[in-house]
Amino acid sequence: MTPPKVLIADAISQRGVDELCRDGAIEAVVRTGLSEKELVDLISDFSGLVVRSQTKVTADILNAGAKLRVVGRAGVGVDNVDVEMATRRGIIVLNAPGGNTVSTAEHAFSLLLSAARKIPQADANVRSKNWDKKNFEGVELYNKTLGIIGMGRIGGELSRRAIAFGMRVVAYDPYLSASRARSLQVELVDELDDLLTSADFISLHTPLTAETRHILDGARLQKTKRGVRIINCARGGLIDENALVKALQDGHVAGAALDVFEVEPLPADSQLRGAPNLVLTPHLGASTAEAQESVGIEIAHSIRAALLEGTIRNAVNMPSLDAKTLAIIGPHLRFGEKLGRFLSQLAPKRAETLNINYSGKVNEVDTTAITRSILKGFLQIAGGSEVNEVNAPTFAETLGLKVSESRLSAPGDYTDMLELSAAGEGKVVSVGGAFFGATPRS
Repeated sequence: MTPPKVLIADAISQRGVDELCRDGAIEAVVRTGLSEKELVDLISDFSGLVVRSQTKVTADILNAGAKLRVVGRAGVGVDNVDVEMATRRGIIVLNAPGGNTVSTAEHAFSLLLSAARKIPQADANVRSKNWDKKNFEGVELYNKTLGIIGMGRIGGELSRRAIAFGMRVVAYDPYLSASRARSLQVELVDELDDLLTSADFISLHTPLTAETRHILDGARLQKTKRGVRIINCARGGLIDENALVKALQDGHVAGAALDVFEVEPLPADSQLRGAPNLVLTPHLGASTAEAQESVGIEIAHSIRAALLEGTIRNAVNMPSLDAKTLAIIGPHLRFGEKLGRFLSQLAPKRAETLNINYSGKVNEVDTTAITRSILKGFLQIAGGSEVNEVNAPTFAETLGLKVSESRLSAPGDYTDMLELSAAGEGKVVSVGGAFFGATPRS
């Protein structure tokens, strides 16, 4: 049988390429730097496509992929992939969420140091045959307060490094449990304003959602301490760039360092390029040899599993289910997600525990996928569209949310029943829903 072909359209590590075509089970073709038209003309013969951030996987490319079954993004964000069209076409979109964490946290900390000590500006000054020491007086990190907005994997790694430098770390994350905050040795605040008014440095590590877009706008920037320094290695769009330029110009913000931007590449006429006391890097958070090797190997493993075994790892647009199981529990998946989303609107934001009680015939099947659908619904307000059935358990662990299941054999007058309880901040909220035959009722 002819092995499936996978097109590698952006450079990944050689170990990733070798892993992908190990044992000759997959034929890997490396063709980087292709235009959209060239990809459209080429993609029809391939079952898989691997990209990083350079290649945009558009609807035209996906529609041209007659044999295309999987798109693998060697990295976390899938902003460059038309996931909606891929889903519509039945194409699995995979990412590699674990490989970039340390590299991005280290880059954020490097930018924090650069902003504190004006290192890039001082370097440029010396290279220009000057020696203006008086213009580059910085500040220490020791005994300063770092405010972290968003305490996921990267925020947690950054906090460890800041604490090692003797910094006090204050975190704002409406969905982080108190127990997780204690384990990270950070102070959790209830209101973003409490962080803004106390932090000497602010670093953003939250997903870009409707709620977080321009989370640092002009009004919030004015609430910060005069002389604050701001770091963003997360997503362009979290900061109102025009408001930041103004705050840098009037001196309210003493310095900033950005690795991500609302429009990338950064336009040549962007005001950011001329703003004072601003360090700019071209989205380098994951640009280390170690991270690129890690994400290359990770995406190779996932694509092999999808194409050769029919198993799904780290998918962003579908659950890990075979067709037979999906036919049995499909109604439970949809109902569970809706019930989880409903509970999230009533439950404490910093929930510590989530218990899922299954009753009835549903206990005769593996309920793992149902639990993941419930978690997806429950956590999407916190994590945005990046939370799905595959990564919801990891996201829950990151937030310190403990998930448990319990079972009862008889749900009374109903075929099946789902009952959810979330506890935290001293209160418990429960919701439930039942099936009459195959029809869910809440």
